[in-house]
Amino acid sequence: MNRRQFLTKTATTAAGVALPCQAIGLQPRQEIIDLHQHTNYSGRNDQRLLGHQKALGVSWTVLLPAGRLYGLAANCGGNKSVRKIVVKNPRHYIHFANEIADHPECVETIEAYLKKGALGIGEQKFRVECDSKHISRIAELAEEYDVPILMHFEHGNYNTGINRFHKILEKHSKVNFIGHAQTWWGNIDKNHVQTVMYPKGKVTPSGISDRLLLDYPNMFGDLSAGSGQNALIRDEEHAVEFIKRHQDKLIFGSDCNDIIGRGPSCIGARTIEIIRRLIPNRKIQDKLFSGNARRIIRIPK
Repeated sequence: MNRRQFLTKTATTAAGVALPCQAIGLQPRQEIIDLHQHTNYSGRNDQRLLGHQKALGVSWTVLLPAGRLYGLAANCGGNKSVRKIVVKNPRHYIHFANEIADHPECVETIEAYLKKGALGIGEQKFRVECDSKHISRIAELAEEYDVPILMHFEHGNYNTGINRFHKILEKHSKVNFIGHAQTWWGNIDKNHVQTVMYPKGKVTPSGISDRLLLDYPNMFGDLSAGSGQNALIRDEEHAVEFIKRHQDKLIFGSDCNDIIGRGPSCIGARTIEIIRRLIPNRKIQDKLFSGNARRIIRIPK
């Protein structure tokens, strides 16, 4: 057997080995990007955070810092904290930049970390109105650096007045915004009562969040935390149609302070399972788990 015959036979054999895998439907490993994690979350140390994300099976983690005060109401670490992890783990972690929305040095602080490599702004979770001048000036910075802003909407507390957020989306149409938290997810329901943080029961489509996702190309949704999970399981029939309708706008995140990364105590692991159960279509899953994040965040390949 000459060299050409040997190579031809080897290639044919290799192809034959691959066929059984294709026949039984094996798929390549699914990339999962976690849009929403924090350092020092409820006191969890860096080592446990890294272990949690590895157990969760994510390829890339987006670390969201707190501002200089308040710790995002969960004792989370700030800009320096998330930057430290990214520098040490550049192939699995990226970070956003953040500061208190109405602090005099807000824009200056965020810009400093954008210059260092932050790929977004947030989690914005501060006591301002969502259509305030403070959010607008942050949006101007986001447009300049071509990065998204992740917003925590919580009635009576943070980024209030969600019914007016369309004004910001219209004014800053080149900036991608990501909605998150109780009031964002409660408002998938047209009949949502704003004071209820974790509503139960059937959902009537065409709530504020549903319409914002439909009407504005620069509006996205973060599926993380108990609020995102609640939106998926309170009315699963609605959730399936909601995901299909907004399959190009929804992004997986965990926002989980668990220290294990699996099992019933881990919000992230449960949300991954729920998405796969509700939406068996691999193409839609891939959009939620990684594709949509990559559309609006410059995550390395």
